[in-house]
Amino acid sequence: MPPVESLRRHRVPIALATDSNPGSSPLLSMLLTLNMGCTLFRLTPEEALAGVTRNGARALGLAATHGTLEPGRQADLAFWKVDTPAELAYAMGANPCVRVVRGGETVREVA
Repeated sequence: MPPVESLRRHRVPIALATDSNPGSSPLLSMLLTLNMGCTLFRLTPEEALAGVTRNGARALGLAATHGTLEPGRQADLAFWKVDTPAELAYAMGANPCVRVVRGGETVREVA
């Protein structure tokens, strides 16, 4: 278990990722990553969401171009049919994604 309370207290950004490593971490689902961050590490849904977006980009050295929605940044994003971040981490196996945009172009849309 990571020292989450100490990380919070010292304002250390927490990043979460899938790793997608066939040897030790075959996890592919970002939604399951959010769920595990909340249930196993006791992160809030907002902390987990920041962990897979802006803090993840920072951990990869991409904070200048990725991780947040701002003018001049890479427009890779997903649109979710949810009312709160908690819904992304709650229903394992559900996929509330309705649209995916990469490089500013829609690459997937669910009716």
